[in-house]
Amino acid sequence: MPQLADRLSRIKPSPTIAVSTKARELKAAGRDVIGLGAGEPDFETPDNIKAAAITAINGGDTRYTAVDGTPELKAAICEKFKRDNGLEYTPEQISVGTGGKQILYNAFMATLNPGDEVIIPAPFWVSYPDMVLLADGEPVAVPCMQSNGFKLQAEDLEEAITDKTKWVLLNSPSNPTGAAYSYDEMKALTDVLKRHEHVMILTDDMYEKLVYDDFEFVTPAQVEPSLYDRTVTMNGVSKAYCMTGWRIGYCGGPAPLIKAMAKIQSQSTSNPCSVSQAAAVEALRGDQGFIAKHNDVFKARRDMVVDLLNDCPGLNCSKPEGAFYVYPSCEGTIGKTTPDGKQISSDGDFVTYLLENSDVAAVQGEAFGLSPYLRISYATSTEALKEACERIKRACEALSE
Repeated sequence: MPQLADRLSRIKPSPTIAVSTKARELKAAGRDVIGLGAGEPDFETPDNIKAAAITAINGGDTRYTAVDGTPELKAAICEKFKRDNGLEYTPEQISVGTGGKQILYNAFMATLNPGDEVIIPAPFWVSYPDMVLLADGEPVAVPCMQSNGFKLQAEDLEEAITDKTKWVLLNSPSNPTGAAYSYDEMKALTDVLKRHEHVMILTDDMYEKLVYDDFEFVTPAQVEPSLYDRTVTMNGVSKAYCMTGWRIGYCGGPAPLIKAMAKIQSQSTSNPCSVSQAAAVEALRGDQGFIAKHNDVFKARRDMVVDLLNDCPGLNCSKPEGAFYVYPSCEGTIGKTTPDGKQISSDGDFVTYLLENSDVAAVQGEAFGLSPYLRISYATSTEALKEACERIKRACEALSE
């Protein structure tokens, strides 16, 4: 048996991947499981993007590229940042990685020393704390209550910052809650960060395009230009462009840090897939009309799911501004007993009950750092969502005091 590195003891496997894997296993065994754990759109990659990839393959664009992105893709990213966010970047300030996760990981690896702290609003994407731990940093979770829309408050940010704080990580719209910061809400946070010049800002804007009800997306360096030189603005093509499997994430940031991140990437994965990069150029420069059409579907699903979940005894679901998740409280089910005599004592117990008794797979809030909640993805068919919510309601009604 090989002796594994001590650092592995600090992290855990991804709970969201575990739920999806369990759902697939049960489906393979013949169970009619409805999986609500997926973090990817159920729409196909648009045809123009596929065509760009095929053209790249047929044109021989199948060799190594520059470590952190082709000149064509970096130029398209610079155009995107200027067009959508009013941010001016040069190619030397752009990094392209194998998904947004690699961008975040490279940034942490390039900057964190043992004991450095990273402030992470909770609930958070499950990978954030573990990436910080792998880079020898210390994640500092700051609870963000449902009563505040699951959003970080300025006074809580101020209190969390110490001399050891290296980064504040902001995700808007959020995975797992779908919460997104308005201009005024973001400005309250950037006003705090202006006073702490030793703190860097790392954004996860992956769900930028997935917002509803005329919500206007903003990102920190856009709201407060004085933070530009200490902000890394991360984004990607996975969610809005239905390209999760293509694995392209990118960021804009200070040139010295981008160079350091490229150094790390050169000794790990090297360049992202050349064909995926060509497809990403088309995604950023090509027709964007399908995004609004997809969002109409997502919005209708969101509204339906929120209404149906709020009709379930023991659940309380807020209506989020974006992404394709809801994060209902299951506090009203805690302490109740299942039909087979088991007591629900946590959100983990509740999602286990849903899976075992109702064939609905969701992810417990504990995985995201805030209980008692569960994450439900509505990036699946409307019919499946309606059936899943009906199953959840029957499961809630079957609980006894």
